[in-house]
Amino acid sequence: MRLRRVVLASNNAGKLRELSALLAPLGLALEPQAALGVPEADEPHDTFLENALAKARHASRLTGLPALADDSGLCVDALGGRPGVRSARWSARGTDAANNAQLIADLAGRTGRAAHYYCVLVLLRAADDPQPVVADASWHGEVIDAPRGTGGFGYDPHFYLPGEGCTAAELDAQRKNLLGHRGQALRVLVERLRRDRLVG
Repeated sequence: MRLRRVVLASNNAGKLRELSALLAPLGLALEPQAALGVPEADEPHDTFLENALAKARHASRLTGLPALADDSGLCVDALGGRPGVRSARWSARGTDAANNAQLIADLAGRTGRAAHYYCVLVLLRAADDPQPVVADASWHGEVIDAPRGTGGFGYDPHFYLPGEGCTAAELDAQRKNLLGHRGQALRVLVERLRRDRLVG
């Protein structure tokens, strides 16, 4: 079974942009679930993997298409790995600005700022696929108080990369796709899809 059309189990424009750019060379058309009338799935689980599986099964079940889902978030050492799976709804309002403000408030007075982004990707051929294709990756950096840069999304303006001398929000899209957790995970996923002859 060669994959040609896949539903992205997300309405996040930033994720669609990043994943589409990386999958386009394979001739794989990625369609956001909203364009197919699929509502957001619940994410009740405590692990990234369980949430990604739930989102992929939900989108595939409602569209009859193969589905790709990711669950990702920022894990901060000084906060015991939080916000983690709740990164997108860390604050009461759940917007990027509010989540960032909450993160900086939670870190007030703490010196340890090491953090990493984590991403797990799940691809299902069908909703009842017993062998999901799974890949994951991490991207290490540290949290800074003052935001820098206008690119990216989520916590990117506060995610500083010492090796690059800038935040994730200051990277151009190509560099972010090369270094970032989602790009790393997707490259692993693509290798597995090629191994299983699901893409050319």
